Amino acid sequence: MTLPLRLAELTPAALQQGLHGAGIPIVTGPFVFSIRSYEPEVAEGLSRLYGAHLVDRSGFADFAVEVRRARGLRGLLKPQVEFLLDGHTPFHPLPRAQAFAMLEWGMNWCIASQAHQYLVIHAAVVEREGLAAILPAPPGSGKSTLTAALIHRGWRLLSDELALVELETGQMIPLARPVNLKNNSIEVLKGFAPEARWGREVPDTQKGRVVHVRVPDTSVAAATIPAQPRWVVFPRWQAGAELTLEPHAKAHAFIQLADNAFNYSMLGERGFRVLADLIDRCDSVGFTYSRLDDAIAYFDKLVDVATR
Repeated sequence: MTLPLRLAELTPAALQQGLHGAGIPIVTGPFVFSIRSYEPEVAEGLSRLYGAHLVDRSGFADFAVEVRRARGLRGLLKPQVEFLLDGHTPFHPLPRAQAFAMLEWGMNWCIASQAHQYLVIHAAVVEREGLAAILPAPPGSGKSTLTAALIHRGWRLLSDELALVELETGQMIPLARPVNLKNNSIEVLKGFAPEARWGREVPDTQKGRVVHVRVPDTSVAAATIPAQPRWVVFPRWQAGAELTLEPHAKAHAFIQLADNAFNYSMLGERGFRVLADLIDRCDSVGFTYSRLDDAIAYFDKLVDVATR
């Protein structure tokens, strides 16, 4: 019997050997990513942020990806890196300092564009007592800041970016990976959760200043346990605002989630039925806040009421 192996158990030499060779096969939710790279930023990011994730030793991978130095004259003047899936690159190169962020964004793209065994929605998902809150929101809404705060106050992370809805059961499938924070939200979370563990901050990306936060090990350890959808919360951070709630009609929530789904149209009638079932199971509400403590108290109250 082969014992589970976590990334943190690899020596730096073994991690480097894997990244330079056939790839490090990391288990993240229902997927195995085989990751290759000679870039030290990738090795450092994996060490800091994926230590609790399992290393798959079956020899199988859903996605074989690589972050490598971009070729060409431009790369000689200003080093850049590119992301590859199965040897093909879907994106333009980025500055070398963004190598780990590019890996994360590329992994998101792999799942969003190819994992059609799930309904994939652009949303965060957190869980307590087996009940999931789905947080769809556009960039700048405070979704990731709120998500990072919740998972440092007892909620389990299922995902920061990609909500996976299982087509047969309608359950929410965990995909616990680092949370991406940007700009002022970085200092906000550092003040709120000083125990959080961080990757390396990268300035001057297309999204501004970015850094990834490591997921609590308890969320990674529960990576095979799905959750039942119970709430759809549309968060909006507004400076100085008191916490306000605006109940959403189910039809409105359905349209909002469909607009945020990557493969709703491709799944056709099946996608419609899965999303309609999810909406039927959930209370939906618009949620404006400015203070994280108030927001956490609201989410905790949701669970208390639902589990009485």
